[in-house]
Amino acid sequence: MPEPAIEVVLFDLGGVLFDFGGVQPMKSLSGIEHDDEIWRRWLGCRWVRTFERGSCSAEQFAEGVVGDWALPIAGADVLVREARNKVKVGCLSNTNALHWTDHENRWELLSAFDFRFLSFQMGYVKPDREIFDRTAQLLDRPRDRVLFLDDNAINVEGARAAGFHAMQAVGVDEARRCLMAVDLLPEG
Repeated sequence: MPEPAIEVVLFDLGGVLFDFGGVQPMKSLSGIEHDDEIWRRWLGCRWVRTFERGSCSAEQFAEGVVGDWALPIAGADVLVREARNKVKVGCLSNTNALHWTDHENRWELLSAFDFRFLSFQMGYVKPDREIFDRTAQLLDRPRDRVLFLDDNAINVEGARAAGFHAMQAVGVDEARRCLMAVDLLPEG
């Protein structure tokens, strides 16, 4: 008997869609290996210079840097929007009000989510069963039709124990492979 079709994809944010925390992580995101080169590029970046002069918004800065540097977050935006063409999408993330406000104000990607399940708003955290049970209740769909992607194996195990279809994905490329594996995106 074939597996049921996925109706909803829930992404963890940190580790799956976002891995952006300052200049040092820019080395791995950009593929630049040497500190001197990353600093040269960072300090010469028109978006950094414009933002630090107070001449653009935080959102313009973030979108500009992501685009100019071809950072993986740009891939996250494309991935979420491609998935949204097939099914409902959302996030299920352990976060706090301070981090969420920062992300919400900087990343246009968050507007693509149909659902936002955030630990600080729900009063539960992953990998505890309660957060998955409450999420399932709010989604009002069969749990095995919800695909949950997280970079943390413990959270994936918690989601599976609660009946979700869950897969581990570290970064956008692995998340894309997971969506291809459940036939939500074409191989390619």
